[in-house]
Amino acid sequence: MLTYPRGLCSAIQTGAVLITAGHFSIGLSSFMGGKVFFFIGLILIVLGTGLLKPNISAIVGDLYPEGGARRDAGFSIFYMGINVGATFGQLITGLLGERYGYHWGFGAAGVGMLFGLLWFTFRSRTTLGDIGIERSRNPDPKKQASQEMTVKVAIAAGLAVIAAVIALAATGTITLDAQVVAGYMTYVLVGIAVVYFAYLFIAGGLNSDEKKRIIVIFVLFVAAAIFWAAFEQAPTSLQLFAKDFTARNVGGFEVPATWFQSVNSAFIIVFAPVFAALWTWLDKRNMNFSSPAKFALGLALAGVGFLIMIFPANMLVAANGAIKVSAIWLVLSYLFQTFGELSLSPVGLSSMTKLSPRRYVGQMMGVWFLAASVGNLIAGLVGGSVDPEKLEQTPKLFTARRSLFSPPP
Repeated sequence: MLTYPRGLCSAIQTGAVLITAGHFSIGLSSFMGGKVFFFIGLILIVLGTGLLKPNISAIVGDLYPEGGARRDAGFSIFYMGINVGATFGQLITGLLGERYGYHWGFGAAGVGMLFGLLWFTFRSRTTLGDIGIERSRNPDPKKQASQEMTVKVAIAAGLAVIAAVIALAATGTITLDAQVVAGYMTYVLVGIAVVYFAYLFIAGGLNSDEKKRIIVIFVLFVAAAIFWAAFEQAPTSLQLFAKDFTARNVGGFEVPATWFQSVNSAFIIVFAPVFAALWTWLDKRNMNFSSPAKFALGLALAGVGFLIMIFPANMLVAANGAIKVSAIWLVLSYLFQTFGELSLSPVGLSSMTKLSPRRYVGQMMGVWFLAASVGNLIAGLVGGSVDPEKLEQTPKLFTARRSLFSPPP
């Protein structure tokens, strides 16, 4: 008999259900509901991702209770698995989207997510054992009950606000402008991070050692947000560069521009085991880098990736757009960005589980992904300002991204 587990596994399954429903909702938006189904789908994906990603990462951390380089290596392998799906998913959804309509791409993503949900449901107990089953609880029952009530009230209030916005948008009372919403959300997300870290220091019940570790997490949070703000140009400005300025014809077949999004994922599949082996090799020789050093290395490598893109951008300006540049430029850029990502992202996931107080591990994984969301949001705003008719702006775009990684004067 199939049992529905509690704790982190339950949160992961619930999140997977919401993400699946969200993809199908967006897929159906082309046939009925229009913007309403589209935004409902986005909300479901956001809520589901908030449940799934932090908790599944916390489970991976629990697989390596001894911590250290093995946990860093384990997260590198975990990261490789994620990108197997990212590689094939973007090839399939990109082709469907460009050739037949993006609602088919979202529908395909929903089918893939449903398969993942079923696989986890039927296999997690066998492969994970008791990991992720029991919830972390406050030893004081009264405080536990108070914390649970606070979370329930916050969730209910948030869902009520979301429902009200959807209703107002559906009736035409308000108009949702994605760019305006994104501009305000930058302040909201940063504000959430500041308030949360302040709460931990003031009312989190942390001892002095835990507070020191929270300070380190905050520093890593800022570095990660900067990294993702530049790295996530891949689906925005770099994607537009691939579409408008890159030669994509191979033997009479025009490569869909969205397929370039799979280059990074493919590189991760290839190089994640290399980086995992590197960290363990260095650790055995007492030469392993600290987490902040790995972050600095990741930022520097990503900066090299954007330095490379300045050259083809200048070539386009010199030719006044009369040429299309070789795809090798984008591939090389993605290669160094991937090296940066492998130095920073899996290590960041591992660091959150190592540095976080046990009772806040799930929340700290959420904070880590909050840094990614801030970066994604900034990247989207920057990408939205890219104008293919204004070639002279292109070199400045990549120079600005590279400057994010420059060391302070």
